[in-house]
Amino acid sequence: MPDEFKMTVNEYMPLRDVVFHTLRQAILKGEMEPGERLMEIQLAKKLGVSRTPIREAIRKLELEGLVIMIPRKGAEVAGITEKNLRDVLEVRRSLEELAIELAVQRMTEDDIRKLDEARIEFRESLRTNDVIRIAGADEKFHDVIYNGTYNDKLVQLLNNLRDQIYRYRLEYIKDTGKRQILMIEHENILAAVKQRNLEMAKRAAREHIDNQEITISRNLKI
Repeated sequence: MPDEFKMTVNEYMPLRDVVFHTLRQAILKGEMEPGERLMEIQLAKKLGVSRTPIREAIRKLELEGLVIMIPRKGAEVAGITEKNLRDVLEVRRSLEELAIELAVQRMTEDDIRKLDEARIEFRESLRTNDVIRIAGADEKFHDVIYNGTYNDKLVQLLNNLRDQIYRYRLEYIKDTGKRQILMIEHENILAAVKQRNLEMAKRAAREHIDNQEITISRNLKI
């Protein structure tokens, strides 16, 4: 049973939801490894709650595909499969292409300045070798682009996909050999936005996600 995560109490959120989000984040961040069993009694003791919210959280995590039920064994953290990877990144690729297309046309000079600052912040995060911080900086870079579309519905759709993207973002960043490539890809996207070059921007966004899919897919087979 991992010791790295703990429950963050939120007085505005029902206990069952707090437990669900706590376990969900532990899985997404890799604090609970694929194949690791979710033992209700131990989790309840660790988080200081009864077994009921744990059981409800496990059920919701199963619906999200983050947990699988094994006959005669119980619940365990689901592994990353090629199909899940492909499904999520196919959706992300389409939404990101639309986002970058709108951002190229609509981002203000202030937005572009924020994107440049996010690029620098990502570059600085690479020096820490902290995968959570690096992933957060990568996420922030993309958030500037999303907000620069000025399309609330598109931002909402991308936010709904955020947690599933995050799991794969972390897996990609764990591959230390790809971090410099990520930095170059951010620079290419920024350059395209600055130039208002639509084709260059769409190509850079597509390559960004293609490289992620290729790398994770290859690592799954190792």
